Amino acid sequence: MMALRKLFRLKPGSSDSRSVSAKDNGGRRSKRSSTTSSPSSHSSSPTCLPNGHSSARNHQIVPTTNQPLSRQTSPDKSTNKPSNCTIRSRRLLKEYQELCRSVQNNTQNGFTPFTVDLVNDSLNEWNVKVYQFDSDSQFYRDMKELSVEYVLLNATFPENYPFAPPFVRVVSPHIEKGFVMEGGAICLELLTRHGWASAYTMEAVIMQLCASFVKGQARIKRNKGNAKQFSKKLAEASFRNVIKIHDRHGWVSDA
Repeated sequence: MMALRKLFRLKPGSSDSRSVSAKDNGGRRSKRSSTTSSPSSHSSSPTCLPNGHSSARNHQIVPTTNQPLSRQTSPDKSTNKPSNCTIRSRRLLKEYQELCRSVQNNTQNGFTPFTVDLVNDSLNEWNVKVYQFDSDSQFYRDMKELSVEYVLLNATFPENYPFAPPFVRVVSPHIEKGFVMEGGAICLELLTRHGWASAYTMEAVIMQLCASFVKGQARIKRNKGNAKQFSKKLAEASFRNVIKIHDRHGWVSDA
C-alpha cells in the first residue's frame, strides 16, 4: 500500500497540478471582470444633479448657461418698440432743425418767406409767421395797405404725428375767404386724415397754405364789427363741422 501511494502521489510540477491552478486563476479573473465591467453596475448607479435629484428618477432637462431657454432670455419685443410720442418728437426735432437752417440761409440772402417759433419751448406746438405771398394777389396788397407785416399761424401736433395731420389755424389777422373758416380754421383736405400722408412736412404745409390763401381770394377784414374773434376752441369746433360735411359729400377741387 505504501508503494501504491507513492506511485500515485502527484508531483508539484505535473500537468494535473497546472490544470487545477489554471482553473483557480481563471475563476479569479472571471470574478474580477464581472465586478469591474458588468453593464448592470453602470445602469444601477444614476448620476446626481446639483439639486440633489437623480437623473434616473427625474427625467428633467436642465438648461446650461451655454443653451438658455428662449422664454427666459428672449426680450419683450413690445418694450423695444418706440412709442408714438418718441416718433413724434424725433420727427418734429428733425423738421424744426431743417426749417431753422432754411430760414437762416434765406435771411442771409435777404429773403424771409416765414419763421418758426416754439410755443413755451415745446416741439408739439409751433407759431409760424408768414411774410411772403404772391405779390400780384389782392391779399398781398391788403397786407401792404393795412401795414400787416405777417400772417400768424398756430400748429399743434397730435401724438401719432406724422401719421396724422397737424391742426393748423390762423391767429391773426382776421381773414375772410381764402378757405379760412370761423375761428381761424382752415378748410383744406391736406389737413384731414383722408388727405394727409406721413411723408408730408410742415414746410410743404406752409407753402400749400400760402397758395390756398391766394387761390381762394383771401382778404383781410377791415371792419371786424360783431365778427367773432379767432380762437383755438372756436377753430376746432368749426374744423370738426367742416370735416363732417366733406365726409358726407366729398372734397371738390377746382381745376
